Amino acid sequence: MNDTLQSPVPAGRSFNDLPLSPAMQANLLQLEYLNMTPIQAASLPIALAGHDLIAQAKTGSGKTAAFALPLLTRLNPRRFAVQAMVLCPTRELADQVTQEIRRLARAEDNIKILSLVGGSTMRPQMASLEHGAHIVVGTPGRIMDHLVRGSLDLTALNTLVLDEADRMLDMGFFDDMAYIADHCPLDRQTLLFSATYPEGIKRLARQFMRNPQEVKLKELHEGSKIRQRFYEVKHDERLQAVATLLKHYRPISTLAFCNTKQQCRDLLGILRGQGFHALTLNGDLEQRERDQVLIQFANRSISVLVATDVAARGLDIAQLEAVINVDVTPDPEIHIHRIGRTGRADEDGWAFSLCSPSDKRRVATIAQMMGSDPEWHTLGSLQSNDDSPLIPPMVTLQILGGRREKIRPGDVLGALTGEAGFTREQIGKITVTDQTTYVAVVRNIAADAVRKLSAGKIKGKTLKVRALRD
Repeated sequence: MNDTLQSPVPAGRSFNDLPLSPAMQANLLQLEYLNMTPIQAASLPIALAGHDLIAQAKTGSGKTAAFALPLLTRLNPRRFAVQAMVLCPTRELADQVTQEIRRLARAEDNIKILSLVGGSTMRPQMASLEHGAHIVVGTPGRIMDHLVRGSLDLTALNTLVLDEADRMLDMGFFDDMAYIADHCPLDRQTLLFSATYPEGIKRLARQFMRNPQEVKLKELHEGSKIRQRFYEVKHDERLQAVATLLKHYRPISTLAFCNTKQQCRDLLGILRGQGFHALTLNGDLEQRERDQVLIQFANRSISVLVATDVAARGLDIAQLEAVINVDVTPDPEIHIHRIGRTGRADEDGWAFSLCSPSDKRRVATIAQMMGSDPEWHTLGSLQSNDDSPLIPPMVTLQILGGRREKIRPGDVLGALTGEAGFTREQIGKITVTDQTTYVAVVRNIAADAVRKLSAGKIKGKTLKVRALRD
C-alpha cells in the first residue's frame, strides 16, 4: 500500500480548490457545501486523481460526498449503463447514500440512480435495470442476486465503492464482496470507507485494490461536546436502569444500544410499559416498517429508538441528545462509534454506559483509547424531578401518495400552510418515497392536520392521511 495520511487534517478548504465542473460547483454552492470536512479534504484530491483509496473516518464525517463526487465526475451521462456501484451493509444506509448522491447529481440532467436492497421484490428492480441506470447502490446479498440472475451488467463499471466495509465484514459479507468484485472490470477505481480498521480491511485491500492510498483520520469527538458517564449496575437491573436515566435526564431523542435482538425486545417492553414512546429497529422488520421507524425517530416523534449495532449502522440523526449503551461493547472502536452519534454539529450530547462489575476491564480499555478517565456515577444519585410522561414534540403523518403521484415536499408544505392555515414553524421534516409521504407536525396540531389534509387536496388529488403511532 502507498502513502498513509494521518490526522490532523484541517477542515475549511473550499470545494473551489477541487477540479470539479462549473455545474457541480454551482450545485455544491446551492446545497451549502462551502468548506470540506477533514475526510473530504484528505480523500477527494486522491480519489479525483483516479487512485484507489482506503479512508478511515467515523459516520457523520461527510464521507458520502467524499466518494460520490469522484464517481459522478467519472460518469458519462449519455451512456446508459451502470458505471458506478456503492455497496452498503444495510438497507437504511443504502437509502441514505442514494438520496445524498441524488442531491449531488443534480448538476447533470437525467442521471439515474437505483437502490438495490433486500426487503422488496426483485421484479420491479429487474424492470428498472432493464430501462438502464448510471449508478446502483445496494446491499451485497441483493447485488449478488442480480448478478446470479443476469439482471445486473457491470461491464461498463468504472468505480466501485465499499461503504462501511468493516460492518460488512462483521456481518459476514466477505465472500459476497469477493464475488461482486470479481464481476467488476479489473481497471476500475475502488474506494473503501470504514469507521474502524480491522485486519479484514487489509485482506480486502490485497484482494480487490490496486496500490491503494490510505487516509486515516482519528477524529475523536471533543470531550466538551459529549458528556460521558458510566453507571455500575447489576446485570438484571440494566433494562430498568435505562428508564431511570431517561426519567432523570429527560432527553428528547435517545438511541439505546443493545447487544442482542432479544434484549431490544425486552427493553422495548419495559419502556412502553412505563409510558415511553419507543420503537425498535431490527432485521426482522419488513422494509416498509423499518423505513417508518427511522422516519419517526428522525422526525422526533418517538423518544427512544432501541437497536443493535448492526441495525443502527449508518444512522445519522440530527439533534440526538443521548446515547445509552445498555451493554458495554467489547470493541472500544465500536463504543466510540456508538457515542459519536450524539454531540454533532456543535450540539452537546450525553453518552451513558451501564456496566456490570465484569465490564470494568472493557471500560478501562475504552478509557485508555479515548485518553480520559471514566466518570463513574451511581443510579442512586439519580432522581426524577418531573414525573410527567416524556412526550415527543412531534407527530409523523403518513400520506398515501408519493413520487409516483409526482408529489414533492413543497406540495405538502403548501397544503399545510395554505388552505389548512398552519404556520411553517409548526411543520417539521417532509420525506417523500415512491408511494408514501411522511410529514412531521407539532404534536398539538396533529389531529387537526390529519382532518384538514384528508378533506383537502394535494397535487389536485384527495389522499388518505393518518397519524403514525408507536
